[in-house]
This record gives sequence, structure tokens and C-alpha cells, in this order.
Amino acid sequence: MSRRALLVIDLQNDYFPGGKFPLWNPDVTLERTLQAIGRAQVQGIPVILVQHVADSRRGPAPFFAEGSEGVQLHSRLRAAVPDAPVVVKAYADSFHETKLEETLAAMGITELLVCGMMTQNCVTHTAISKSAEKYRVSVLGDCCTTVSEPLHLIALNAVSTRLSVLSATEALG
Repeated sequence: MSRRALLVIDLQNDYFPGGKFPLWNPDVTLERTLQAIGRAQVQGIPVILVQHVADSRRGPAPFFAEGSEGVQLHSRLRAAVPDAPVVVKAYADSFHETKLEETLAAMGITELLVCGMMTQNCVTHTAISKSAEKYRVSVLGDCCTTVSEPLHLIALNAVSTRLSVLSATEALG
């Protein structure tokens, strides 16, 4: 039997207006993601949050600096799932040198619904990670964003040859 989880990647303050690296359409993406979380919760699908924290040993970071306001997960996201596990990462691939696999194994997860920021970077690198190959993976395209709409659409098209790109409604009803 398949056990799904909703993986929400990097909905952090620096990607929103007033942050150090605001993206295209972040507020709409947040609203859609919150709606997807609500649908997941009704269905008993666990939500796992991923937070990027820049590794200060690799030099100063342009954004997501440890201890900054910008590195924090968006407050509305945290309010929606206050008890969700948070996986901290320092690379685009949410599996690389993190506790994500351990978290998924403990929950018995076999299928991932992936969404978040940035589409062409952390979302796709996580979705097509070598470590993700043991899961059935789908990207919720309408719950992702990046620096521009064209780049977002190009990234979704590129990853669609490897896995399903669905709307949140298609995936969660």
C-alpha cells in the first residue's frame, strides 16, 4: 500500500517581498500550498517541511543566512502545520546530507508530492535525486515558483520527462 507525504521545500522569508531574494508569485504560491496542505491534512497525509540554511563555512551567503529573519520558514506555513517535521538542508537536493530519508522511513512513506521554491533548483533537484528513486514522486506544479514565470515553466517541462507534474487538485482532490 502506498503512503504519501507532502514535501514543502524552502517557503522561507527571503523569497517573499522584503526578503533578500524575492521570487515571482510567492504569495500566490504560498496560498496554493496552504490549500494543498489543508487537503493533505483532511486525507491524513503527513506534511514535511524543508528549510535551507546556508553553510557559513562556505563563505557569506546572499540569503538564507543562519539566524537571520530571511532564513525562517514563512509564519503562515508554520502556523498551518506547527507540528510538521522540519528537515534542514544546505544543498539543492533535500536528501543530500539531511535527515529526510530517515524521516520518510520512520513514517513509512512510499510516495512524495513535492512543491516549493525554487522550481528549477531545490524542487527539481529533490524530485529527481538519486535518493528519491525509491519513491513514487510527483511535483505539484501550481505550488511551486522561482525567479520568473518562464523559468518556472521551463523547469516543470524539463522534469516532466522523469516524473509526473500535477496540480494540487489533481494530486489531492
